[in-house]
Amino acid sequence: MDFINFLIAVAALVIAVLAYRKAGGDMKGIKEQMNSLRQTAAEALEKAEKAIRPDK
Repeated sequence: MDFINFLIAVAALVIAVLAYRKAGGDMKGIKEQMNSLRQTAAEALEKAEKAIRPDK
């Protein structure tokens, strides 16, 4: 019974990956979004630091 559950899970994963690709998803886009998010977070932290420590 465990083996059947495993096969069903693998099949569901394959179907999910195919649906993601068909919807236009790609890893390059995700990496670009993460880089943009990191940059935005760094800028926000820099502004917060300047507000807390204006002498620096």
